[in-house]
Amino acid sequence: MMCTTPQSRPAPRVLVVDDHRKIRDPLAVYLRRHLFDVRTAEDAAGMWQLLRQQAFDVVVLDVMLPDGDGFELCSRLHRRENIPVILLTARDTPADRVHGLDIGADDYITKPFEPRELVARINSVLRRRGPGRSEIGAAPANDLPTVTQRYAFAGLSFTTRTGKLLRSDGSAVRLSTVESRLLNVLLSHPNTILSRQRLIDLTARPGNEVYDRAIDRQISRLRRKLCDNPVEPELLRTVWGDGYMLAATVDTLDA
Repeated sequence: MMCTTPQSRPAPRVLVVDDHRKIRDPLAVYLRRHLFDVRTAEDAAGMWQLLRQQAFDVVVLDVMLPDGDGFELCSRLHRRENIPVILLTARDTPADRVHGLDIGADDYITKPFEPRELVARINSVLRRRGPGRSEIGAAPANDLPTVTQRYAFAGLSFTTRTGKLLRSDGSAVRLSTVESRLLNVLLSHPNTILSRQRLIDLTARPGNEVYDRAIDRQISRLRRKLCDNPVEPELLRTVWGDGYMLAATVDTLDA
C-alpha cells in the first residue's frame, strides 16, 4: 500500500541504494517512520530495475557499489532520468565533494551521519522540485521562509522557493540544489561583482567546506543551462581578479 501523509497526499518516493544492509535497512525504516515511501536496492542493477518499474522523487545513492561507480551513476541519472540525487559516501575529501557536485549531485552527505540530517536534505531537495512533491517530517510551513521571490531576466523566470527556472516558452530548466542557490544569490545581486569567497559565504551550507574551484565549475554549469556563451559570456560574466557578475536587468514579479 502506498504511504500517505496525514493530509492524504502521496508520500514522496525515495530510492535508497547502498550495498551495506546494516545501513540500508535501518535507514529505510527511519525514512518510512517519517512518512516517506521507500524502496531499496543493494546495487546498480537493482536500482535500474526499480527505476524501470516506477518513478521516484529522490535517489539516495552510495558512491561505492559492487557493480558500478556512484559518481558515474549519478551523472547518468542526471542526464537520463531527471531525478534529484543525494550522494551518500564514506569519502570526505574536498576533491570528492567537488566532483560530486560537478557531475550534478543535488547534495552530498558523508558517513557516519544523523538520519534526521538526511531527512532535512531530502526535504530541501523536494522543496526545490516545486509543486506536487512536498517535504515530509519537516518543520511546519510557518517555520519556513515566508518570502518567495520570482525574478524575470534574459527571457527566463526563476522562483526562489521552488528553485524552478522557466524559459519564455514555459519549459523548465533542470537545476541542481547547488545551482539553484547560486542563481538565487546572483539574481539578488544583479550587476554586482561578487567574489568567489562571497559566493561561497552566501551559498554554502553550515559546516560544509566549499572551494574556489567548485564555484568556478558551478558557474560553468549554470552558463550552459542559461545558454550563455561559454567563451564570451554575456550573462554570467567573469571579472578577472574579482569574481563574477550577473549582467542583466532583473525584474521582481508577483510570486
